[in-house]
Amino acid sequence: MRVVVDLTRCQGYGQCVFLAPDVFTMHGQEALMYDTDPDDAQREHVLRAAAACPVQALHVDRMATQHRTVEPELRHPTSDGDGEFKRNGHIVIVGASLAGGRAAGVLRRDGFKGTVTLIGDEKYQPYDRPPLSKQVLTGKVDAERTMLPHLREIEVEWLAGTPATGLDIGAKQVTLADGRRIGFDKVLIATGARARPWPKEAEAALDGVYVLRTLDEADRMRRRLAAGVNRVLIIGAGFTGSEVASVCRGLDLEVTVVEAGPAPLVGALGRVIGDIAAGMQRDAGVDLRCGVTVTELVGDEQGRLTGARLSDGSTVEADMAVVALGAVRNVEWLEGSGLAAGPWGVATDAGCRAVDINGLVTDDIFVAGDVARFPHPVYHYQFMSLEHWGNAVTQAEIAAHNMLSDQAHRWPHLSLPVFWSNQFDTNIKSVGVTSIADEVVIAQGSVEERRFVAVYGYKGRITAAVTFDQAMWLDFYRDLIERATPFPPDYRMVGRPDEMRPVPAEVPQRMAPAAGATVVVTGHDPAERRVSLVRQQP
Repeated sequence: MRVVVDLTRCQGYGQCVFLAPDVFTMHGQEALMYDTDPDDAQREHVLRAAAACPVQALHVDRMATQHRTVEPELRHPTSDGDGEFKRNGHIVIVGASLAGGRAAGVLRRDGFKGTVTLIGDEKYQPYDRPPLSKQVLTGKVDAERTMLPHLREIEVEWLAGTPATGLDIGAKQVTLADGRRIGFDKVLIATGARARPWPKEAEAALDGVYVLRTLDEADRMRRRLAAGVNRVLIIGAGFTGSEVASVCRGLDLEVTVVEAGPAPLVGALGRVIGDIAAGMQRDAGVDLRCGVTVTELVGDEQGRLTGARLSDGSTVEADMAVVALGAVRNVEWLEGSGLAAGPWGVATDAGCRAVDINGLVTDDIFVAGDVARFPHPVYHYQFMSLEHWGNAVTQAEIAAHNMLSDQAHRWPHLSLPVFWSNQFDTNIKSVGVTSIADEVVIAQGSVEERRFVAVYGYKGRITAAVTFDQAMWLDFYRDLIERATPFPPDYRMVGRPDEMRPVPAEVPQRMAPAAGATVVVTGHDPAERRVSLVRQQP
């Protein structure tokens, strides 16, 4: 039995915990943990829990879609060519993780009868990544039990453990590492991202140094923790680093977190919320050191990690280090393809169609998930890349729908980003884009109790909201963002402070769009003007 809780919808009511306590547990007020693959003896309890969930976030042996194709739209007039494509066409999906697997299911659901080839560099079928930094590290769930259930049994050609190495747009072929060339009529790029490694190879190779992104990496870390660790060093206090710190403190391990910024989570949520997160970590016993960096990882003569030297001259003893310095988008295989692909990801339009190097939208190449960089109309059409579970799901569904639709029936990707994090017995959730904000205000609840709603604004408009153990309010603020509601919010709400005082959000500036690459424009006449990509040396 496969269980998936859509934590973008879960609001922490806890009905599942009462009805199936051997499968679901609640840490703190709203931090839900669950067994992704419980014994069949629990089926009746889990089904009752699913039926009782007020927001229908719990799914058994399936994954409900976020976007459902309306029945009349399925019957819109199509040309003979469109009908032939749906019957006998060939769609290749490069990337067999959450976005790729979800897209394959939607293609079949929406009537595509042709061939679907799913290419993945890992040997596994699609699995759920959020449990890796939570349930898997604690040993409560084996890594192999995080496999995602299908929308239904879908017929695909699986090419697992075979990375793609090239894309030939003109020939409509994907090149694989083993030399094969797979032809396609349409292709979906869903290659996601990988953990950014420690930059010094010799130090990264020390026994005890880990990154966390894949199922295999999580399994190796779990085994190391189970074998016995004295002190864990975590480099980076973003969401992954903070979640790992939370797990390790839950295992009663000594933990040191080193963060270059002024506080944890600052890159995503800004200084105001970062300072609250810093207090949460220190109260949990984390040795949190901000404003410093690791300059060297140190090992013994046997190549085993023993500690680290920091930029302030201090040292840290550790026999396990977790490098949590963000992600690198998997675009190297697209070099020379003619697509606008670089450190930022692969550029797309709002309908998930890839943009080529000249800025022209392609017709048969689509992109979804962490690797996509798309314009969002709500945020002044700024291009953004999102490493969120919910974004990967919704974007994959829209890409699959648009691959089967003509121009008049395509959908734009307009969903507001939603993400969550369970750490230190606290459920942190966000809706909107917090990095596009100049002010933030505590609109409800108590910072002292760490149970509150923070609302972000940019030039007088609400752009995002973050909740600490107040997830039930997230849908309300989502509506305010979509309606361009003025900031600060002026509503008489439960837990509203007597006086709301907006303060600077102090959100760091994001990566410059051209970082790592630029272009050279050649030609004179419109028919000759072209762009070539030039990589900048680091």
